[in-house]
Amino acid sequence: EQMRGGKGTVEITHILKQDEINGNARLVAKISLNPGCSIGWHEHVNEEEIYYILKGKALIDENGEKHELNPGDASLTKGGESHSIENIGDEVLEFVAVILLYA
Repeated sequence: EQMRGGKGTVEITHILKQDEINGNARLVAKISLNPGCSIGWHEHVNEEEIYYILKGKALIDENGEKHELNPGDASLTKGGESHSIENIGDEVLEFVAVILLYA
């Protein structure tokens, strides 16, 4: 519920668990957001996060710059940067999220 101060419920399906990826990543998951739901604004420190959109329409805010993402689009939030994501479509938003740790 209200992940990182966002709206609604976030469904996370882990594709690989952290111990299966030798500590190089802390998250490899498919995330689902119903219409109007979001993951709130948050910063990444000593890591970066990739979002790859599978289904639906997203509004992403990367460091204060907002843009729309559609299936096949990706975004990269590097260490020291911040972002949020919201489902702005009429169907479930599904995307893969990967958080890579800096060595």
